[in-house]
Amino acid sequence: MRLPEKVPLLTPYLLLQGVQKEMHSQILYRPRQISLSNTRLFLAMESLNITHGSVSMNETLVQHSQAPTVETAIALPIFMFAGGAIGNIIAIIVLSVSRQERKSSAFYTLVCGLAVTDLLGTCLASPLTIANYMDKTVLTVQHVCEFHSFLLLFFGLTGLSIICTMAAERYMAICCPYTYQRWGVDRRFAQKFLFYIYICNIFFCCLPMMGMSKSELQPSGTWCFIDWGTEDPVAAAYAVLYGSVSLLLILGTILLNLAVCGALLLMRQRTVQRPVTRASVRDRWRALSSAAETQMMAVLVMTSAVVLACSAPLVVRVFANCFILNNDPNADLAAIRIAAVNPILDPWIYILLRRSLFRKVLKLTRQQHSQYFIPNITNESVLSCNREGQP
Repeated sequence: MRLPEKVPLLTPYLLLQGVQKEMHSQILYRPRQISLSNTRLFLAMESLNITHGSVSMNETLVQHSQAPTVETAIALPIFMFAGGAIGNIIAIIVLSVSRQERKSSAFYTLVCGLAVTDLLGTCLASPLTIANYMDKTVLTVQHVCEFHSFLLLFFGLTGLSIICTMAAERYMAICCPYTYQRWGVDRRFAQKFLFYIYICNIFFCCLPMMGMSKSELQPSGTWCFIDWGTEDPVAAAYAVLYGSVSLLLILGTILLNLAVCGALLLMRQRTVQRPVTRASVRDRWRALSSAAETQMMAVLVMTSAVVLACSAPLVVRVFANCFILNNDPNADLAAIRIAAVNPILDPWIYILLRRSLFRKVLKLTRQQHSQYFIPNITNESVLSCNREGQP
């Protein structure tokens, strides 16, 4: 008969050792399991669309991330509105306190008309844009959208019309003085012409509201304009007509400015080539560099450059959307923003190019010119006297 094998007795010491090993293994491996389970739980929650009420967690995070962007975006139209309004008000005041002979001239009447036009455009169009940034449903109303489109069409075309009229007035005054006097071009003539410009442009820009075209909210959702990518032949014809009229005004302004500058340079060259005496040089230099004429030409050239540079991109986008069918909402938005900069820059040209500033510039120019020419004249007169004294 075999005796059973000895079974180790569970002494308290062995029990305590086993408990310690078990606790050690749990402490060593449990954190990894917890971390892995937490990671899986987080991924599961992220994959699920856990909602609180009717707004999901993802939408809430997007809204919080977009809130600073909206506040930053609304600062731009507010800044442009303040800059355009303040600048044009100062420009109108500067033009109003000028001398009587300047206020009675046709050119400065047109300049004042352009400043008033820019001020009206800024005060009427900018509040709608700012309101739409605050409430995205403002321009979704069809009548409001049509009115906003009319404002952009009208003030863009009216600015080009006035600047082209200013160039034509300077061309007639310098190149066709007899016709200028016979037509009696003065302040009243300029006021009547401004009235005709307003009436014609109002009628032309109201055609979309009469059914010839359609105004729609652009993809950016911040401005309305005519539907320039439509397949309707009548609406497409209006868009092409608007672009063509704007292009003709731009080309006319450029050609008239070049003709005026060329005529002035030719007159200067002919005057300088005459026989020179010390007194005649000073008189002719004063006549050629008179403050009024120089200021008018500087204002015309600078204003034309600003207006054409700001208006040309929008005209290019009109033809691109009509013929090339290049649908680029970002380029369209950039073009209309560049056009909106025009009323901000124009008034500072009138403010900076004041008569007092021109007097200082011309005074320095005359001093340098006299220092250059008078020694040459003196030497020539001495040589002529020596020749006359010779037998």
